[in-house]
Amino acid sequence: MLRFLRLRNFKCFSDQSFELKALTLLSGLNGMGKSSLLQSLLLLRQSFQRGLLKEKIGLALNGELIQIGNGKDVLFEKAQTDKISIELKLENGAEAQWHFNSDLEANVLNLDMAQYSEKIYSISLFKDNFQYLQAERLGPRSYFEMSDFDVRLHKRIGSKGEYALHYLSVLNEKNYLINPNLAHPSEKSFQIQLQIEAWMDEISPGTRMHFASYKGMNIIDLEYSFEIEKDVGNRFRSANVGFGITYTLPVLLSLLTSSSGSLILIENPEAHLHPSGQVKIGELAARAAANGTQIILESHSDHVLNGIRLAVYDDIIAPEKVQLHYFERATKENEGMVSIQSPKIDQNGRIDKWPEGFFDVWDNCLEALLKPKKVQVK
Repeated sequence: MLRFLRLRNFKCFSDQSFELKALTLLSGLNGMGKSSLLQSLLLLRQSFQRGLLKEKIGLALNGELIQIGNGKDVLFEKAQTDKISIELKLENGAEAQWHFNSDLEANVLNLDMAQYSEKIYSISLFKDNFQYLQAERLGPRSYFEMSDFDVRLHKRIGSKGEYALHYLSVLNEKNYLINPNLAHPSEKSFQIQLQIEAWMDEISPGTRMHFASYKGMNIIDLEYSFEIEKDVGNRFRSANVGFGITYTLPVLLSLLTSSSGSLILIENPEAHLHPSGQVKIGELAARAAANGTQIILESHSDHVLNGIRLAVYDDIIAPEKVQLHYFERATKENEGMVSIQSPKIDQNGRIDKWPEGFFDVWDNCLEALLKPKKVQVK
């Protein structure tokens, strides 16, 4: 499990360290570096998959997972040197450092120096027990892609969730059963599709999924029906059903199929979900993290945060397994562009400090509405 990440001269960070736990929630203003933290990990994975890290060649800035541009897009604006560093520390104390030369026009940064044990490449960041879902996922479609290479060989659902339906169909073939600790209490069976539908009920009650694959065309289609008091209605193409149902499918799938030692990165898991659904996503993420999966969420949702807080309160996850990071604009005295505050959560789900801007909009609006309204005299 990753325990610490240090970034130097990387995008908006001059020299910033982050503590990472089983469940880490990144929040804060737009453009303050939340995505940059995730990007640093994705760049390492992307470069490893291309053989550039293990062969000590460099860092691939553009690839399957992420496309950043060239060296000038990565180098910290006020950098005093042309060296970019990414450092990791694992739960077992092992450390790894990669230092790159930031050629401003290059899209592969040359490796200047590296210090690590070869065992570093056996962690989930570099293996198949890894999932990444970006903010821009696939919504409803007439059909979805199939990929035996990604799904059957590497168990990947795609960064946009493009292979989620194919992955689910393969799991159904194998009669895959989820870990009981992740099961929704309303569904007695641990079969994967029934569990996804049970969690989906929190978003849209009675949702049932139906799909068929067309292997000759390498596509799979999806239809939904809705069960009301044990009566199942007509089937509807996914394109004719609410965005949130399809959008959240890869999120549920990645969490419900996670295992101890795996790593999941998700941007905006709350997208297109109503508040109570967002709370349940926070709860499910907490369940998966308590079961040994490491999860890093980037979110703007106080409902996701509250789902995590409720999970702590209900003893689903221990508070010491949860890490909160709030990203805000740095003061002029700070040499970096971003300042990080890390509130603590206690066993009752309470947070020790609320920095200005940290999920306080609802309270601020309520306070404004409670003020006596000034009456204009005409």
